[in-house]
Amino acid sequence: MVNLRTYGRAPFGVAVIHGGPGAAGQMAPVARELARDMGVLEPLQTKRSVEGQIEELKTVLEASAELPAILVGFSWGAWLSYLCAAYHPGLVRKLILVSSAPFEERYASGILQTRLGRLSADERRQVQSMMDAMKDPDLADKDELLARFGRLFTRTDARDPLTLESDELETSWTIHQSVWGEAAHLRSTGRLLELGRQIACPVVALHGDWDPHPAAGVREPLASILNDFRFLLLRDCGHTPWIEKRAKDAFYEVLRDQLC
Repeated sequence: MVNLRTYGRAPFGVAVIHGGPGAAGQMAPVARELARDMGVLEPLQTKRSVEGQIEELKTVLEASAELPAILVGFSWGAWLSYLCAAYHPGLVRKLILVSSAPFEERYASGILQTRLGRLSADERRQVQSMMDAMKDPDLADKDELLARFGRLFTRTDARDPLTLESDELETSWTIHQSVWGEAAHLRSTGRLLELGRQIACPVVALHGDWDPHPAAGVREPLASILNDFRFLLLRDCGHTPWIEKRAKDAFYEVLRDQLC
């Protein structure tokens, strides 16, 4: 399947779900590490709608995973995994949400300001210039612009990184713009959180204390609607735990423990 990479040997009971939207391949380091002990799937999301990505993930899981599977979703992938478990509960044995965006709008307003506060004045001007350019309908190479934007924010989101290099295969502006617009609407209307009431499996959230996405925006909303929920805060950890010098080992230790 062109939208799937596999690691280790079957059975494939774990799937790692990348973020973005439109940042396919970024969970490859996690897949490689976990594949020392188990078979791992890395679905690559190609559809341009939330519903399309849910159904694409469903199709990959049904074709290749040992079901029900454990989904390890990162950033946007945490939301996508959550939505897949809500709409198709029979496919998912456990959800592990890594560095999720907040589930209610009121927690999201300070994310950009936190990021900008970690930049120099010149870098803040670069961000504003890129944000203005993204609004230009005639700009040709928005994929590259989005990739530059992502690289800059990867640095602001990291506490003490081992590397800022990425395993992304390709950054897609079209996928990002269309999918994130729908996803943001789900959150702003309260529908995103409400769908969690349909989730039947255990849910664990792992979140860094340096992540600009506030931990409370994941912990408090989900604790209010999920029957089986745990929240684990990772110390000295930014948005991408596996690149963090002081948190990487603890992240993998906790993750492996939750996969048992």
